[in-house]
Amino acid sequence: MRRALALARRGAGWVNPNPMVGSVVVKNGRVIGEGYHENFGGPHAEVNALKGLSRRQTAGATLYATLEPCAHQGKTPPCAELIVDMKVTRVVVAMKDPNPLVNGKGIAFLRSKGIGVETGLMEEAARELNEPFIKYITTNRPFVVLKSAMTLDGKIATVTNASRWITGERSRRRVHFLRHSFSAVMVGINTVMYDDPLLNVRLNGKRRNPLKIIIDTRAKISPESKLLANDPQLAIIATTALADPGRIRLLERTGCQALVCPVKEGLVDLTFLMQALGTMGIDSVLLEGGSTLAFSALREGIVDKLVVFIAPKIIGGENAPTPVGGAGIKTMEEALNLKHMRSKRSGDDIMIEAWL
Repeated sequence: MRRALALARRGAGWVNPNPMVGSVVVKNGRVIGEGYHENFGGPHAEVNALKGLSRRQTAGATLYATLEPCAHQGKTPPCAELIVDMKVTRVVVAMKDPNPLVNGKGIAFLRSKGIGVETGLMEEAARELNEPFIKYITTNRPFVVLKSAMTLDGKIATVTNASRWITGERSRRRVHFLRHSFSAVMVGINTVMYDDPLLNVRLNGKRRNPLKIIIDTRAKISPESKLLANDPQLAIIATTALADPGRIRLLERTGCQALVCPVKEGLVDLTFLMQALGTMGIDSVLLEGGSTLAFSALREGIVDKLVVFIAPKIIGGENAPTPVGGAGIKTMEEALNLKHMRSKRSGDDIMIEAWL
């Protein structure tokens, strides 16, 4: 199952909004086949694991899968039927598929055909691997990760808003892989105006650039910004009726999409935005800044997880921005409590993950 989970991770960024799935076929204590879900709309992991094998080879074999095999016709034929046809006699599943179209039906079908099915092996790891899929398929809203990079004294930029580079190269590579893995990256208009970022993926090998979502209440973004000058078709400007309609039309002429959201306390209604993004098939959002947007997102309850990089640097400054700004919380009783926090080294930096 560990091998199946490792294989599944290879589908990161390529299968959204479908889950990452890996599969391994074992007979007489030897691996005879393995595969993973490689791209959206392509063959499922079980199909790739059984590919090239004959019924004679797979008769009596055990198939390990990180997610319950499907028993319905989707973009590809049902995997459960193929498993039966290949004479596999035992299936070990890490977790049930929360997709209402599956949700136990695949396991029930296999058992009805006399195949022994065991569930729950390394389930926690399998659930964490596909936490964006689980949230999206059960709520139709994207899984949101708030990413931040700060100095040891809690600053995300200097008093002059200089922020390149706070963290080291290894941490920056991790962030680029996160961008590749997520369907969309989201930033506030102040981040765009100060940094003029590309928000693309800069890694060796074949990678996928995410959608760019800019929270821009009054449509202030410049049509000449790098985001709109380079990949306008990948940009969504989340704005409101407070913006000048002519300004919105000007931005749309660059090729981007303007999404007019309701106003909530003078800003974009982030809850509405998440509902809209889910309807558009966006299963995951990496929220990269800035501090005002971070506070709004936390206050609105749209953040599921935090990934924070802490660099061994100190820059000080009373007016230097911190990861979470905004109006702030008044009492310690109102503070947001995180759970399952864990840390590890990322080059010279420390990477912390925590869940809300």
